[in-house]
Order: sequence, then C-alpha cells, then structure tokens
Amino acid sequence: MNNQQRILNLLGLARRASQLTTGEGAVIKSLRAQQIKLIFLASDAGNATKKKVTDKANFYRVPVCQQFSQQELSIAIGQKRTVIGIKQVGFANQFQKLLKIE
Repeated sequence: MNNQQRILNLLGLARRASQLTTGEGAVIKSLRAQQIKLIFLASDAGNATKKKVTDKANFYRVPVCQQFSQQELSIAIGQKRTVIGIKQVGFANQFQKLLKIE
C-alpha cells in the first residue's frame, strides 16, 4: 500500500473518530478558533477557495496539503467536500509523517 492510499484511509479513520471539520466555512471558522492542525484542500478547488483557505492557513501557520483531488477526498470521507480540516494533533502528525511535511 502506497503513502497516498494510507493517507486516504487515515482520513476515513479520522472521519469516523469525529476529528474532521469539513467545508470551507466551517474550516475557516475553526481556523480562527485555532482548532485546526492540518488542512486538506482539493487540488481542483476553485481559485477563490484556494486563495481564501491558503491565506488563512498561512496567517495561522497551519500546513495545507493540495495533492488530492476533490473526488479522492470525497471518497475517502464519504462526503462531497473540497476543504477538510484535521482537528487532533495525533492525526495531524501522522498525516505530516506520511506527507513528509516539516
């Protein structure tokens, strides 16, 4: 099993553990409350969404992963979503290990 598949499987696990915030508005609201540790942004998201989410993430120093399409993210969590926020530090650290983000 490659790292991409592991990441998508882990996203599904985080969803079942209720450690995700999904949707652009909810993720940005949680970012402001500093509850998000890592963001998955679909690579095929609209330019306005990409700019809004990455600007907020940079301001709050939260890493953003853009290597998955909306379809891949949606299948992994069972909901059609473009923006997914990871709330728990443990999950975020595991994703960062698999993504090799410093």
